[in-house]
Amino acid sequence: METDTAPQDKEIIAQDLLAILCCPETKQDIRLLEPKLVEQLNQRIEKGELKTKGGQPVSEKIDGGLLRKDEAVLYPIRDQIPIMLIEEGILIEKSDLS
Repeated sequence: METDTAPQDKEIIAQDLLAILCCPETKQDIRLLEPKLVEQLNQRIEKGELKTKGGQPVSEKIDGGLLRKDEAVLYPIRDQIPIMLIEEGILIEKSDLS
């Protein structure tokens, strides 16, 4: 088995799991966020600029993210576990994705 040597961005979430997940609030499709954008969002998290749908500042960096189809909410992935709780969704602006 090569689970320990596989690149993080390719093994962040199993493809079969990704295929069945959707936004818990709107049931929209989701997609895996590109590693470059994860890095940019983590910089904003460090600065305290991002909030959750529950209104709390995001304080913990993310390993990856699942972006809702309308690109308004990102569900964080931490330790290869997608956090699919509505109130933990991170509010995203279109400018965050460029």
